[in-house]
Amino acid sequence: MAITKELKRLDKSNVSLSVTVPKEEVRSQYNEMIDEYTKEMQLPGFRKGKVPREVLERKYGDALKDDALGRVMESVLQEIFKEDSLPRNERPLPYSSPELKDKPDFDFDKDLQFTVIYDVLPEVKIGQWKGLKVDYPYAEVEKKDIDKELEEIRERNAIVMDRDDSAAARKGDVVTIDYQFFDENGEKSPDLHRKDFIFTIGSETNIYKFDDDIIGMKKGETKEFTKNFEKDFFDSAVAGSSRKIQVTLTALKEKKLPDLDDDLAQDVDEKFKTLDDLKNSIKDKLTKSLEYRLREKKLSELLKKIMENTPVVLPESMIRAEVEGRWRRLARYYNMSPETIAQMMSGDEKSKEWREAAEKALHSRLILETLMEDEKIEVSDEDVEQEFKSIAEASNAQIDEVKKHYNEEALFYLKEDIREKKITDMMFAENNLKQGKKENYLDFMSDNG
Repeated sequence: MAITKELKRLDKSNVSLSVTVPKEEVRSQYNEMIDEYTKEMQLPGFRKGKVPREVLERKYGDALKDDALGRVMESVLQEIFKEDSLPRNERPLPYSSPELKDKPDFDFDKDLQFTVIYDVLPEVKIGQWKGLKVDYPYAEVEKKDIDKELEEIRERNAIVMDRDDSAAARKGDVVTIDYQFFDENGEKSPDLHRKDFIFTIGSETNIYKFDDDIIGMKKGETKEFTKNFEKDFFDSAVAGSSRKIQVTLTALKEKKLPDLDDDLAQDVDEKFKTLDDLKNSIKDKLTKSLEYRLREKKLSELLKKIMENTPVVLPESMIRAEVEGRWRRLARYYNMSPETIAQMMSGDEKSKEWREAAEKALHSRLILETLMEDEKIEVSDEDVEQEFKSIAEASNAQIDEVKKHYNEEALFYLKEDIREKKITDMMFAENNLKQGKKENYLDFMSDNG
């Protein structure tokens, strides 16, 4: 198709693409469309496929032109964006559909001219990324961390038994409740109720934190109480309000924890003969997790420095897609709808926090991707084979068994992970990374900063 195009960069990483389509091409596509309609359309007084062209154009003239205009523009844009020569940063982002600037004139005597605007990958010009001095926090696996893991194993292996009907709920008991929130007018809140909610009192799995209000209740008892929620409470439906809550205790159970001995170790896995075997395994697992997290921390601190030297203008569609993706992941984790999560996270402060986190993640990712391209980081067959070997050793499996789980898509992502490891190793080697403040193991592992 003999078209001409002109691309101009605008602010916020979007572009303006102006296209000129020869009038002959427009007429040709219009005629093809009319031929299709005359073969398929049926009008009163005419058999199917026998409607004269002039009748069709007289009855549906404007609509036909609009249809033809849409077809021409769509086919032209598809052809442009399929061109191998079109640079990656001139193609529309997958979540940014080109928008028509102004409806063009449709005149068979003139070439068709139209302009679309869309978001593209930001231009990234890497600033100083070598020779930087960076301090990173660190942590160590200590006895208390192993002991905590052992307690969690005891919890998972506990026997849950019904308590006597006359027993009062206490911290550590497993309860089943029905709860209902009321609004400021004393009416039931339709979206703030739940039946058969099971949780352990004091375990912090009750997100509305009315554990203490349940202590002392007996099975079958109903209780009403009022709770005050801070303005920054994560659920905007109750944030900053005082709410009456009605709770009915429908089941009350207690956990009987197993003794911390060799028998427990053998129950966890037959490969453990003694409690010390289990403890050593826990220490090994925690140490490996720590090594992975430490690498993340080093990279995060280094990227913070590089970001200061590498400003990037992120398009709105990219930020929005990143935020929505985070909502979806959080919704899956809590088994809630993305819309509910979005509502809970609404509000100026929360929206700002989510946006800032998304921008930071995107900024970091773009720097890594640009460095991988600039440094021509590639993955060889030997690299992939070595990665399979490492995965097999870590999972105590055969390499052939591991490979069976990698289809074409999974293999693509595996290679991307290898590329990222390579550029990360290069970044570590080119900069002065020094151990800084020591942190508590749990805080270190849970901090997303």
